Amino acid sequence: MNSTTRFKLSFMMFLEFFIWGGWFVTLGTFLDKNLSASGPEIGSVFSTQSWGAIIAPFIIGLIADRYFNAEKILGVLHLIGAVLMYQMYNATDISVFYPYVFVYMVLYMPTLALVNSVSFNQMGDPEKEFSNIRIWGTIGWILAGVLISYFFHWDSQEASGNGALKNTFLMSAVASLGLGIFSFLLPKTPPKNKSTEKIKVSEILGLDALKLLKDKNFLIFFISSILICIPLAFYYQNANLFLSKIGMDNPTGKMTIGQVSEVLFLLAIPVFFKKFGFKKTILVGMLAWTVRYLLFAFGNAGELSFMLILGIALHGICYDFFFVSGQIYTNSKAGDKFKSSAQGLITLATYGVGMLIGFIVAGQITEIYKTNGVEDWKMIWSIPAGIAFVVFLLFSLLFNDKTKTESV
Repeated sequence: MNSTTRFKLSFMMFLEFFIWGGWFVTLGTFLDKNLSASGPEIGSVFSTQSWGAIIAPFIIGLIADRYFNAEKILGVLHLIGAVLMYQMYNATDISVFYPYVFVYMVLYMPTLALVNSVSFNQMGDPEKEFSNIRIWGTIGWILAGVLISYFFHWDSQEASGNGALKNTFLMSAVASLGLGIFSFLLPKTPPKNKSTEKIKVSEILGLDALKLLKDKNFLIFFISSILICIPLAFYYQNANLFLSKIGMDNPTGKMTIGQVSEVLFLLAIPVFFKKFGFKKTILVGMLAWTVRYLLFAFGNAGELSFMLILGIALHGICYDFFFVSGQIYTNSKAGDKFKSSAQGLITLATYGVGMLIGFIVAGQITEIYKTNGVEDWKMIWSIPAGIAFVVFLLFSLLFNDKTKTESV
């Protein structure tokens, strides 16, 4: 890969995740403080991510893989996304905001697969080259959080109360417009399949891999993957709002510690896998969710603020040790025939079904434990901690797969 192509792919990945991190992290706080949204309404807005994940395979499988170049679809989706993001910036009521965010997420989620497709198409050895490109996405997400907290100060107590957080949508709209235009300069990525080939919806959704559920251990892993997404949804939906409401300075900037942690623990997975195996690795990931939420439940923005920072820093273990390990396990169980279908099925189950349930539950729980506009954060965080611990116990008792997964 020449340096020009490497720069284009890296910049594409940087903007892709800068856009997402530029508004999604502070979304819960914005909805609460600026649109006076209730818990269920906030949960409904966040669940648009799940609907996007469910619909995305159809856009990729029925359109991108068959008729048009991936970079052109990427450009069109981000140009439309810039307009929708600008409408979200102008929205003053949750009923006006929701339709725009719903359509936006349905269009944005497919771009996550498209940027990968454009990248892989230029690589001779994706296993070695992709991580060097993908890391720029994490850097983009981190920079968005740093700008919001330490440069613009939009998430400070005074600024967020005065509506400054709506500027995150304007920032992301500008970035989306930039990526939309830049996408047409990316290397050409023609469709993989001819339009004359017969379309199989089962392949698009990964349903061919349902045969793997006949394996008792894979079934337990599959169910656990859905269930663990319930506590995961609490973090995405409530973490920034929680840190902001208890008075932590620069909450969005501090949450980028989680992305730094994610990169570091990603490097630790091969070592952990080799020494302890899949079951122990994934159990550590599950237990980390329980520990994290207990730290949130009993920490504060004063003398116990270190507990909150530690809880944020556990994101690497929570995410990598469960989800990345799970992808590796799925890959090893599926075999060559069902590899793509199996990964599609797990993605649909977790980011689609699991997170959809999770956001609904998180919204309801947050509303139940709110009195006169004040949340009982100890209870709100203790419940997902309990859910994660139950999943941990069920998996540790029922999962007994002794086969070795392939090396990372």
